[in-house]
Amino acid sequence: MAFNKIWCTVALGLLLPFSYAHTDFFTSIGHMTDLINTEKDLVVSLKDYIKAEESKLEQIKKWAEKLDQLTDTATKDPEGFLGHPVNAFKLMKRLNTEWGELESLVLKDMSDGFISNMTIQRQFFPNDEDQTGAAKALLRLQDTYNLDTDTLSRGNLPGVKHKSFLTAEDCFELGKIAYTEADYYHTELWMEQALKQLDEGEVSSADKVYILDYLSYAVYQQGDLSKAMMLTKRLLELDPEHQRANGNMKYFEYIMAKEKEANKSSTDSEDQMEKETEVKKKDYLPERRKYEMLCRGEGLKMTPRRQKRLFCRYYDGNRNPRYILGPVKQEDEWDKPRIVRFLDIISDEEIETVKELAKPRLSRATVHDPETGKLTTAHYRVSKSAWLSGYESPVVSRINTRIQDLTGLDVSTAEELQVANYGVGGQYEPHFDFGRKDEPDAFKELGTGNRIATWLFYMSDVSAGGATVFPEVGASVWPKKGTAVFWYNLFPSGEGDYSTRHAACPVLVGNKWVSNKWLHERGQEFRRPCTLSELE
Repeated sequence: MAFNKIWCTVALGLLLPFSYAHTDFFTSIGHMTDLINTEKDLVVSLKDYIKAEESKLEQIKKWAEKLDQLTDTATKDPEGFLGHPVNAFKLMKRLNTEWGELESLVLKDMSDGFISNMTIQRQFFPNDEDQTGAAKALLRLQDTYNLDTDTLSRGNLPGVKHKSFLTAEDCFELGKIAYTEADYYHTELWMEQALKQLDEGEVSSADKVYILDYLSYAVYQQGDLSKAMMLTKRLLELDPEHQRANGNMKYFEYIMAKEKEANKSSTDSEDQMEKETEVKKKDYLPERRKYEMLCRGEGLKMTPRRQKRLFCRYYDGNRNPRYILGPVKQEDEWDKPRIVRFLDIISDEEIETVKELAKPRLSRATVHDPETGKLTTAHYRVSKSAWLSGYESPVVSRINTRIQDLTGLDVSTAEELQVANYGVGGQYEPHFDFGRKDEPDAFKELGTGNRIATWLFYMSDVSAGGATVFPEVGASVWPKKGTAVFWYNLFPSGEGDYSTRHAACPVLVGNKWVSNKWLHERGQEFRRPCTLSELE
């Protein structure tokens, strides 16, 4: 918020390792951190194995050097050498006993500890779904934040602490994953990046022939026939006998000749189909464009005149006894819908306790299925979450009481505190927190009515990305550790406020922890009474 805030000086009141079954590692940075310890343990085990192998090879080397000198002397005068009875005895002993011992040493498997450790740890390894999910996250970040492939490949991202880069082989793998998803747009981008890095002289196991094979087909699928032919010709220069490329070239030439012969009516028909496709795309894209622009800090719709009406203040929860002498800092983030932020509202100690309680329970975040009313996982929500009850921890109970005091709403009918940790490119696409009229059974099983309001704690700073945005009104709220934002989802009449449609932007760099409380209608009848006007 770009307005001056003047505060008075008033005195205001390790994640433990654990074992778990594999569950979508890529959706939670919190769970992925445990993989670092797993890999570290494997590296230690591998180094022990290398030391054991080196020791074994050193013994074999000494044996070989000794025998080399001995046999060199013996072969110059075999009879004279064996004329010495000690030499004769030792030859018998070596061949009968010592060579057998050497054979056992050579065949001895020094990897028992490493292999057993690998076997134990492998059950906790990421799988193909995780690798694909992480790859899709990179592609999502690329689109949302307008990152070109070279920038992403070189690791030139804002706020990074540990710079990393993608090899040509990594770029090739990203392109292949996009290809398997029939995402030819990203296939082209990443295959071209892999090719570029190889052309610049990067030493890699990636093969230009394979890259050009994928690239030419991806380009063809996007309708650029001339470029597809050019890439196929380059492939054939490297491998003239490539069967598929030769077949493709003949097919491309046939298609190009056929296109030249096509009559204008068919061309007009195709043009019409393309226009209809564009119209369909435009019907979907506006919100997506607004969402991505807001994630980048663009497209804000707050005029200077409206901005002047936003204030910061000390807030006592409408004369709540607990906050009269120690009010909290509150500032306006937006006017319609009204979004307020509370500063220094949750301590670092409370945050660590909440994270410690939540981490062992983190599981793939779920959403309400509008058709069934039941919870289900969704591709548009990439995070893990856990639910905490007030009775299991004094800290959670104290947080619930704080929310009740400062909102004036009854939390006894609210949902449990939900803790969420976002993974690689973690996001939650535009959605409503409340149930719409076409979802009459959304919260039926709770028996507490619709979600009247949302309270959202930010429990970490985020180096880049991760904003909470409201595409309908053009608002962006950025994470700040120790703060919380609050807004009403329903008007006092009980009608849904559709301007509260919001989203969690993908985390570009960093680790995003949040927790939220959804408050329901039941119990608020006298705390927030209904008004005569439907939209008041």
